[in-house]
Amino acid sequence: MTLSPFWVDLHLHTVLSPCGELEMGAPDIVEAYRRAGVALCAVTDHNAADNAPAVAAAAGGSPVALPGLEVQTAEDIHMVVIFPDNEAAADFQEWLWLRMPPVENRPEIFGDQLIIDKDNQILGEQEILLVQGAGYTADETAEEAMGRGAIVILAHLDRPSFSYEAVLGPVPDDFPCHAFELSPSVSHADFCQWRERYPDRVFIRSSDSHRLADISRARCTVMMMETPSFEEVRMALMGLNGRSVLCPWGGGIAAEKEKNGG
Repeated sequence: MTLSPFWVDLHLHTVLSPCGELEMGAPDIVEAYRRAGVALCAVTDHNAADNAPAVAAAAGGSPVALPGLEVQTAEDIHMVVIFPDNEAAADFQEWLWLRMPPVENRPEIFGDQLIIDKDNQILGEQEILLVQGAGYTADETAEEAMGRGAIVILAHLDRPSFSYEAVLGPVPDDFPCHAFELSPSVSHADFCQWRERYPDRVFIRSSDSHRLADISRARCTVMMMETPSFEEVRMALMGLNGRSVLCPWGGGIAAEKEKNGG
C-alpha cells in the first residue's frame, strides 16, 4: 500500500443553491478543480443533493465528485453531510424533506435554484426555498447521517452565524461528527486557539465555493490516502490504516485517532 497526498474540498455549491453564482455549472466547476489540481470534491448544496449527479457525470472521475448536502438544522446550524453514492444522498434528502417547511423560493430576492445535467442544460427549478432550517435539530441530523454511514462535518465553525458555536456555544465532547470545518480566512494563530480548545477533534479547511474564483488549493485540505474516494476520505478523517489529514494551517497531522487505538 502506497499513500500519497491528495487535495480535497468537501464543501461546494452549484447553481442549485440560491446563493451560488450562475457560473457554478457542472462542467465549469469540474474545469476549475482540474486547473487547481484538486483530486476530490463534495457537492453540498443547501438542503439538497439534486445537482451532485451532474457534477459527477461532467467530471468522469477527475476530480472524484461525491454527493452531499449542507443541511441547515432547526437551530440554523450548518452541517455538511457526504455520502458514497447518489442513491444514499437522495434517500437522506427524502428523510430531511419530511420536515422541510413549505416556504416557496423568491428568485428575485434569494436567487435561482436550478437543477441541471452534466452539460448545464436546465432540468428544472426547485420551488421550495433551500436556505431555511429543516425541522431536525443538529443532534438529530448528525445521528441520522452517521447512522446512514455518511461523513458528517460541522461547517465553518468560526463564523458568527450559521455555525454550532454561534448558535449553541461550545461543541460537546460527544457530539457525533468526523471533523470541524474552519473557513479559509482563519489564520494559523487562530487555528492554534481552536486546536487548543478542541484537541481531540479533526480540523479541515474547505472552500465553501459559491463562485469559480473560490476554487483553489489554498482553500482546501490535503489528505494522505491511497486513492481519492469516499472510503479513503472517511478513513483519513478517522485516522485509520495510516490515512491522515494534514493540517491546513501547519503543525503536522490533525487526524491522530489511530495512535490512540481508533
